[in-house]
Amino acid sequence: MYRLDRNAFKMHKFEEAANYVDYWLSKTEAERLKAAAYLNSVAYNYPSDNPPRLDKTIFHTRSRKHD
Repeated sequence: MYRLDRNAFKMHKFEEAANYVDYWLSKTEAERLKAAAYLNSVAYNYPSDNPPRLDKTIFHTRSRKHD
């Protein structure tokens, strides 16, 4: 279970930040997506096991044809 401490923040040097990159790159893609989904649920205050649905009436796609 991942936990987000909203009160903690620390500036890192580039070398220290690189250690975090190596840590997350050592995880599988599924583990990284699970952690990201959890952090989004905490940040946007919704239950992690029941995310909100995308309102498809607002978003749409269209083709961009180049003549």
